[in-house]
Amino acid sequence: MDDRNPVALVVGAGDYIGSAISRRFSAGGYTLCMGRRNGDKLKPLVDQISAAGGIAHGFTLDAREEQQIEDLFAKIEREIGPLEVVVFNPGGNVSFPIRDTTSRVFRKVWEMACYGGFLTGREAARYMAPREKGSIFFTGATASMRGGSGFAAFASAKFGLRALAQSLARELGPLNIHVAHLVIDAGVDTAWVRGMIEEARGPGSEIPPDTLMSPESIAEAYWALHSQSRDAWTFEMDLRPFAERW
Repeated sequence: MDDRNPVALVVGAGDYIGSAISRRFSAGGYTLCMGRRNGDKLKPLVDQISAAGGIAHGFTLDAREEQQIEDLFAKIEREIGPLEVVVFNPGGNVSFPIRDTTSRVFRKVWEMACYGGFLTGREAARYMAPREKGSIFFTGATASMRGGSGFAAFASAKFGLRALAQSLARELGPLNIHVAHLVIDAGVDTAWVRGMIEEARGPGSEIPPDTLMSPESIAEAYWALHSQSRDAWTFEMDLRPFAERW
């Protein structure tokens, strides 16, 4: 019998959504593995989870690099435990008019938001399928559902990620692996979003309560998805504040 905590991996464990997901699954009894390109930035999160009584490991990871993905999954499975939850959460949100969108920008956004999802989903499937158990979740955006002016690169990548998630859900669902795609259809309460609002509206602009999504609320949705009974799995969940126009 394996009496270790179940293990979750968050790829793209940034300061907001990724960190909140990590904290929520830790609170639910999971050992957390977290990867981001600058792994040293994960130390405060690892310390926070450890101080709360959890177990967390931070890794430097570029999700666009196949060898890094393969090596990290192998290391976790070998040294920490079998992965039960994998969350793909990198962003890649950039805005350029199409005439100013370089091939380099388009390629980098696609690699970050779509190709990295393929590598992550494939490795998760390779380990979970033989065990016939697990959850693989992909973070989407408004751009997953519709393109917008200036968002040709980002929307193309997010459309592709959604298609990838659909394909994995159909292939892996019969193997008892829950694949889901979450559409984050609003601004998230981050310093970057608040800065953009202040720039548009002027310094000191008031933001009404609950009109930006809290990362903790988003994390709760991921936990709820993973907790679903398999006779009523959700593939796609869209999240937005009560005041969001859609």
